[in-house]
Amino acid sequence: MKKVYLIRHAKSSWKDSLQSDFERPLSKRGKADAPLMGAKLKGKKIVPDIIYSSPAVRAKTTAEIIAKKVGFEKEIVFKKDIYEASVSTLHKILTKIADKKSVAFLFGHNPSLNELAEKYLNFNENIPTCGVVEIEFDCDSWADIGAESARLVLFDYPKKDSVSLKN
Repeated sequence: MKKVYLIRHAKSSWKDSLQSDFERPLSKRGKADAPLMGAKLKGKKIVPDIIYSSPAVRAKTTAEIIAKKVGFEKEIVFKKDIYEASVSTLHKILTKIADKKSVAFLFGHNPSLNELAEKYLNFNENIPTCGVVEIEFDCDSWADIGAESARLVLFDYPKKDSVSLKN
């Protein structure tokens, strides 16, 4: 069994209109939401084996905050191709994870994360900032993940009471 957590970056700041999209930092709300979601994941005893993140400032910061909250002590893998990624690029990144790893966090952006969730789950809700979609795949190899083996376990975000779909 493999699990991926699609995690959209926390709310970013638009204060500096001259700042590039890539360099936008977290807003005050984003700085509060990221530790909140990290604490929710920690409360469920979720620790990834690997974390991939877009290197855009808002995604990188979100990944670092949540990684620290859940007790992830390895290096976060920052991949440029996650920023403005296509669904096929994100899928390819996941299918290349070493099979000894069972749980992955993927920090990125919309619309890519929403489109990936739709590909795997026919998921049609918007993933809000700092939203988490937990997908469980009934397979032993990351190379085999896909819609036929995917199941939605959790969809949570800062402004929502956590709803587990597992039971």
